[in-house]
Amino acid sequence: MTDATDSTAARQPEGFSTSRLEAFSDGVFAIAITLLVLDLRVPEPDTLHGESLVAALAYQWPAYFAYLVSFLVIGIIWINHHGMCVLADRVDRRTLFANLFLLLTVSVIPYPTRMLSAYLTAGHDDAHTAAALYAATMLAMGVAFSLLFLAFTRDARTLHHPIPPQALRAALRRFGTGGLCYAATIGLAYVSPVAMLATHAALAVYYCFDQLAPARAASA
Repeated sequence: MTDATDSTAARQPEGFSTSRLEAFSDGVFAIAITLLVLDLRVPEPDTLHGESLVAALAYQWPAYFAYLVSFLVIGIIWINHHGMCVLADRVDRRTLFANLFLLLTVSVIPYPTRMLSAYLTAGHDDAHTAAALYAATMLAMGVAFSLLFLAFTRDARTLHHPIPPQALRAALRRFGTGGLCYAATIGLAYVSPVAMLATHAALAVYYCFDQLAPARAASA
């Protein structure tokens, strides 16, 4: 009986439950996505200078555009993060640190979003700089998510079911494609900040499709 117990214990992976990782991550996602709305300003009556409220609101379209894109980005990260957590039964310290890196990039998104909304239509080099900073933040986020996926799937013993190598490679190819697009938007920022932001909206739509579904299906 003792030998059987010891053998079972030896097969059990060391690490921590995913519940606290998910709870902490959900809190960071919620705060980051809420902070975005603070950059939407209400035009005060004494600042209209004879123009209508409708005109003043329309003038702030860069802020609305940046808000919507960043809201969609963080929301999709949260959804895909949840999908990734479903794969694992336990996590190790390496995965916890990788998760912290992802949360670092997510929590900083409101900052370049605010900067971009202020400079998007500035029409000079500062607009390109703000757009490049936004794109670089998204690239860092994409890299962090890929690293977290690698950390989650590194040890098959921590997974509910093993994932076949071909399914892992397919998922990494999809992440890699998105990563290359994120990197390309840094260059696009110096061509057209508006086109750069529109591209990130398209990338968010791309990641709306469940990139991890084949991996989960293969491990079921």
